[in-house]
Amino acid sequence: MVDYVNIFMSRLQAKNPGETEFLQAAQEVVESLALVLERHPEYRSAKILERIVEPERVIMFRVPWMDDQGEIQVNRGFRIEMNSAIGPYKGGLRFHPSVNLGILKFLAFEQVFKNSLTTLPIGGGKGGSDFDPKGKSDNEVMRFCQSFMTELCRHVGPDTDVPAGDIGVGGREIGFLFGQYKRIRNEFTGVLTGKGLNWGGSLIRPEATGYGAVYFAAEMLTTRNETMEGKTCLVSGSGNVAQYTIEKVLDLGGKAVTVSDSNGYIYDEEGIDREKLAFIMNLKNVKRGRIKAYAEKYPKAVYTPLDQSQGSNPLWNHKADCAFPSATQNEINTKDAQNLLNNGVYVISEGANMPTTPEGVKLFIDAGILYGPGKAANAGGVAVSGLEMAQNSMRLPWTRDEVDKRLNLIMRSIHTTCVECADRFGTPGNYVNGANIGGFLKVADAMMDQGLV
Repeated sequence: MVDYVNIFMSRLQAKNPGETEFLQAAQEVVESLALVLERHPEYRSAKILERIVEPERVIMFRVPWMDDQGEIQVNRGFRIEMNSAIGPYKGGLRFHPSVNLGILKFLAFEQVFKNSLTTLPIGGGKGGSDFDPKGKSDNEVMRFCQSFMTELCRHVGPDTDVPAGDIGVGGREIGFLFGQYKRIRNEFTGVLTGKGLNWGGSLIRPEATGYGAVYFAAEMLTTRNETMEGKTCLVSGSGNVAQYTIEKVLDLGGKAVTVSDSNGYIYDEEGIDREKLAFIMNLKNVKRGRIKAYAEKYPKAVYTPLDQSQGSNPLWNHKADCAFPSATQNEINTKDAQNLLNNGVYVISEGANMPTTPEGVKLFIDAGILYGPGKAANAGGVAVSGLEMAQNSMRLPWTRDEVDKRLNLIMRSIHTTCVECADRFGTPGNYVNGANIGGFLKVADAMMDQGLV
């Protein structure tokens, strides 16, 4: 089976040169699935693995728009429709200069397994653009979003492909995108999730990824008869995921001591309380400022600017119990992972997608800590997106309490699936294998049922 994995990966690398993140994601999944393919040769005969790594459809298009100075700008837009075996494509749109085909294929690939784990009938996709909303006026963002959706609207719909937000795509962008879709298609449907509450959005949707990551950490702790009460937590990022991770940590009696953005991070030994969290939310969501302002407002906090030459992120080098990487892919390298272990961290629940390098993941697994990979731990966001789709279909909104209860139940179900699949295939406690196998089996069986398509 090792030979099969090696041959499979060498062929995949030859077909997808330069797509580092996609190949990294595929390698991790394929290594986990070797355990399944050994017991179930029918998946190999049907070439399920070879089919699941190929997107069903890749859409790439130009996005011309005009800035406030009257200059024409041109960006590139993408939508990767990866797999629809269990439902319409579902996954976010990312607006960031780093966006390229390889990154979006990695995100779409991960999304297939993540969406499968939620128990909801949704397939996997991802999209976005190399457009950077930072520093742009509201009118510039609107003009870009309208141009982007003018093309994308041909390819999406409530029963075909339902995008959501991601990095660089928040409530403002979703509003502009939805307005243009409605204008062109002349229909009010649940084509996007993350909508405003007064026009089809769901309560808890902005909070869902962060809340879900903390719920997953709490579930992992129950396996050791512990709770989040009194736990010191390191959190990276300062967007929706990080903000609501901190909020739920507070709800469950823990203490978050870090938060960051692309310029640097703050360490607040006293802990980020609700007043400080409200300051962060206003700073990032309204003023769109930099996290350095936190240390100016609260002088006891220490701000450390980002230094790429260090080879590690000092945010991960503080004494703590739990870590919630909530910024971006590969933010925890081998040195960071070792620093986390050296500082007593034994619970890691990933709010971001693939934030730990393969070498870091191996350190966590070998150390036997509670390590929740992103496709399981951060599935809360897409889970509530799925709940938003259900509410849109029924034309009925659910209460905040009802959505939160459903989210908690889904995260518990994902945790149970991970534990049971890891046990079933001989790697108890390995949440990476559990998540990959649990997500794969549902999709693979659906593909087998639907024939060679």
